[in-house]
Amino acid sequence: MSDILYKGLSYKVQGVLMETRKIYGSGHKESVYSNAIAELLDKNNIKYKKECNIDIISPITGRKIGTYRPDFLIEDKIILEVKAVDVIPKNFIDQIYSYLRVSKYELGIFVNFRSYKLYIKRILYTNDRKNK
Repeated sequence: MSDILYKGLSYKVQGVLMETRKIYGSGHKESVYSNAIAELLDKNNIKYKKECNIDIISPITGRKIGTYRPDFLIEDKIILEVKAVDVIPKNFIDQIYSYLRVSKYELGIFVNFRSYKLYIKRILYTNDRKNK
C-alpha cells in the first residue's frame, strides 16, 4: 500500500477548513469563507496563492491553450476549491478533476461550507494517469 499523497499538508488544510466552519458556521458567502481560510492559513504558516492562474499546456504542441483559476493553490501542491451552496452539482467536482487532469498538480480538495455538516472531499489524479 502506498503512502497518502501530501498526508501532513492535507491534514493541516483540513484542520483549517474545520476551524473556519467552527468559527463562522454555515450561512456565509464563498468570499467570506475564502478570506477566513486565508487568515487561518497565514496563522498556521501554510503558504498559498489565492486565485492564481494555472496554465493549460497542450500535450500535442506544448503551447498554452487556456487558463484555470482555482480558489487556492496550497504550497504549490494542492488545489483547494471553496463553495457555499445548498446542493453540490456534479460539475463542481468535475471542475477539480479538470484542473488536475491538465496541470502538474495531483491533489485537489473540495469544501462546501453551506451543507449541514462540513463537506470535504479529497480528489486525486496522479501524473502517471495523465495523457493516456
